[in-house]
Amino acid sequence: MGFLFDKNNHFNIANLATFMNITAGLLAIYFLTHGQFLGAILFAWIGGAFDIIDGKIARKYNLSTPFGVQLDSFADFLSFVLVPVFFIFFAIFEGKEEFLNFFVVAGVFIYYVISGLRRLIHFNLTNDAGSVTKYFTGVPTPLGAILMMLVYIGWEVGILFNEYIVLGFVVIIASLLNSKLKIPHP
Repeated sequence: MGFLFDKNNHFNIANLATFMNITAGLLAIYFLTHGQFLGAILFAWIGGAFDIIDGKIARKYNLSTPFGVQLDSFADFLSFVLVPVFFIFFAIFEGKEEFLNFFVVAGVFIYYVISGLRRLIHFNLTNDAGSVTKYFTGVPTPLGAILMMLVYIGWEVGILFNEYIVLGFVVIIASLLNSKLKIPHP
C-alpha cells in the first residue's frame, strides 16, 4: 500500500481522490441526461467534496506533482465547467430550442465552456505544483459552478423569470472566471 503515498505514482491517494471527483462528475452528467436533477446535484456536490479533499491530501503528504495538477484541472473542467453548463441547459432550455434563438443559447454555453477551460489552462501555466497563493485572480471554477447553481435556484424560485436573463447571468459568470477580480484563497 506504499504506492498510496508515493509522489511519483499516478494512483497515489491524492490522485485517487481526484479520480473520485471525475467519477462524480461523470455520474452527475449521466443523471442530467436522464432528467434526474436531484441525483445530478448530489454527485456535483460529491465531486466538490473530493476536489477539496484531493488538494488537502496532496499538500499534507507532499504529493503535489505536475501530473496531479493537470489531473485536477481535468476534474475541475468536468465537474465545475461542463456539469453546471449541462445542468442549466437540461433544467431550463432543453425542449425550448424552437422558442429561443439556438445560436444565442449555444453561443452563451460555448462561451462559458471556453472561459472555464481558458481559466484552468492559464492557472496551470502560471502556478507551480503544490503552491498555494493568497488570492485567486478571477473566479475559480468551483465558485463559478456554485454561482451557476444559484442562477438555477433563481430560475426555480421565479426571481429569474426569463431564459434570456438566465443567459445574461451565465455570460457574467463566464466573464468573471477570467477577470482581474481578487478572490481570497481559503
